[in-house]
Amino acid sequence: MAIAFSRFVESPPSRFLLHKLLKREKSGATRVERYLKAYARGEELREAYYWFFKKVLEKGLESFIGSEGREELRKALLDPYFRKGLVNIIRGLAYFGVRKPFTPGAPFLIVWDVTYACNLKCKHCYASAGKPLVDELTTEAALKVVDILGEAGVVAIAFSGGEPLMRKDLYELIDRAKEYEMQVSIATNGTLLTRDRARELKKHKVDFIQVSLDGTKEIHEKFRGVPGIYGKTIEGIKNSVDVGITTCISMTATKLNYRYVPAVMDLAEKLGVQYFMLYNFIPTGRGESVLDLTPGEREEILKLLWRRLNESRVNFLSTAPYYARIALQNKKCYLATHFYNVELSGRLTTLADFIGGCGAGRFYMGLKPNGDMQPCVFLPVKLGNIKQFSSGDEYLEFWRKNRLLEKLRNKELIEICGECPYRYVCGGCRARAYAYFRNCLAPDPGCILAYRRLATKDKWFSARRNLGQAALVQN
Repeated sequence: MAIAFSRFVESPPSRFLLHKLLKREKSGATRVERYLKAYARGEELREAYYWFFKKVLEKGLESFIGSEGREELRKALLDPYFRKGLVNIIRGLAYFGVRKPFTPGAPFLIVWDVTYACNLKCKHCYASAGKPLVDELTTEAALKVVDILGEAGVVAIAFSGGEPLMRKDLYELIDRAKEYEMQVSIATNGTLLTRDRARELKKHKVDFIQVSLDGTKEIHEKFRGVPGIYGKTIEGIKNSVDVGITTCISMTATKLNYRYVPAVMDLAEKLGVQYFMLYNFIPTGRGESVLDLTPGEREEILKLLWRRLNESRVNFLSTAPYYARIALQNKKCYLATHFYNVELSGRLTTLADFIGGCGAGRFYMGLKPNGDMQPCVFLPVKLGNIKQFSSGDEYLEFWRKNRLLEKLRNKELIEICGECPYRYVCGGCRARAYAYFRNCLAPDPGCILAYRRLATKDKWFSARRNLGQAALVQN
């Protein structure tokens, strides 16, 4: 059924009509947005394009779920985030066709470091944050960025840093993003997240708050570079939970703290957060390569994460792309990723190869405080500056045609990882490949499968010599 759907969508008449659905109307919205609202309400529009739209939507539904899911889809479409995501998928089908893995019509997520000002001195900081950049975007320029991303159909923005709560116009940026019905997240160290500030963020309709916590009091404060901040971090987490914002504890596992991962996972359950995110440490910025785990250590932690996921009400996530591979090795088609955990069964198992794997430059992008664009915040390769665009359509042109982004989306181009049977659900971390080899398409030495191949190659020893990386030698 999936193959039949692919052939139908990729036929020249279908691609032509999909582009017609994406045409903007006088309201500024696309035709497909209007059609999705009509479909959700059960309306029948006497328009030829609406008939085609329904055919594409229902054929896709039948291919992956079955016709019995039609009413559930109508209900889901009443949610503006779901609707916006589906528009993005339809745009991706029009632009790129049915790919493995799938490329949406715009990034689903922009991780935007809105400032490099920060009140901590974290050892692993990819941004080397502390003081704001001299050329950080003004309020006017930052609001224009939100307009561009909103017009382009970006589904979610995560305001990060630095410490985003130190940016004085943050609420203005949040409110503008909400005008475009974007999901808004805040990634904070938690020390400035007072009860009053948490209430204010709730008032401005922030959907998700992620607070960094890297171990016990002693370990966390050593890691974050400032004594006495552990209690404030815990209070920040509690305040977010108490005001009813979906809350996540994030932890970056390194040589300094990986033995404390189980304790922080226990604390996540105790504090009542909904999510725990284990970050895949990348040696970039202030983060030194000696902090990195061995592939074996990383594998054991991800296996622990997987076991806890199946025992807890907390959603245990990881930015490490190999997490989905571990799920498959445990005989479950479980899409365990940076963004969501979802178990795929029945016809839905065919989706795993389409939506899994490293999303750098494919599902998400990074944005620096001055507007510089990167495939990922951990992958410091400048693609241009967002100030060069005057509209969402110009940004979408860049998204479609940038050569590096196109290479990152093609898993077959990646050395070693591109030959792996898990390349579509994983493909290795492109940021780690760049950190070790200065090449986004190199293998990921953090994956135990790639490590075994690399250990026999000269490039592996060259990488160790260039970076002084003794940490990756297996014990």
